[in-house]
Amino acid sequence: MYSELGVTGLGMSSVAVTVLVCVLAYLLGNISPSILIGKAKGIDIRKEGSGNPGTTNTLRVMGKKAAVVVLLVDILKGTLAVVLAGVLFGQTMAMYCTLLVFCGHVWPVLFGMRGGKGVATAFGALTGLYPPLGLGCLAVVVIAVALTRYVSFGSIFGALAAPVLSFFLIRPFLPYAAIMACIVIWRHRSNIVRLVHHEESKLSFHSAGKKEAEKDEAE
Repeated sequence: MYSELGVTGLGMSSVAVTVLVCVLAYLLGNISPSILIGKAKGIDIRKEGSGNPGTTNTLRVMGKKAAVVVLLVDILKGTLAVVLAGVLFGQTMAMYCTLLVFCGHVWPVLFGMRGGKGVATAFGALTGLYPPLGLGCLAVVVIAVALTRYVSFGSIFGALAAPVLSFFLIRPFLPYAAIMACIVIWRHRSNIVRLVHHEESKLSFHSAGKKEAEKDEAE
């Protein structure tokens, strides 16, 4: 999608620029709207509901409006990091930043390395890298959630779809997609156990803060 561009005219070596851009992408991923909105409301989202600072837990703890904001910001930060890297520095840098903005969300140094599961940010980043890849993964997630009402089930299958689709659509990205898929699945390991034992809660749009909230949701 992006042309390879040389790093020129910046007064810095290509290695220094690469490191700087990658660090900035990681730090952009650190932005956690669920934690920030929660603090504004006097809530520590990491101590409520499932304890996960993601869209689903935000929906259950703080309601639909907050959840929409969290979802959009998590998606857009992934897209922004990758598109800027791709436009300014080319395809290889865009692939680096796809992985790093995702890792910044999952392990944010600014919030004690306690981030979300990265599904929304991964979607934004993959779409920024190559839209058919991101939209293909989204289609898998939507179909799986629509059929089962398990957000975690959809997220896991969306993660599995990423390397498969990468193989056919943007093969150089395949190793990065495989790493991201492994991280998402690992972050959902407790959900997998509950799915196996039929103990996972289904997606609900009931009022925020219900006690039957899913213990460890997908975002």
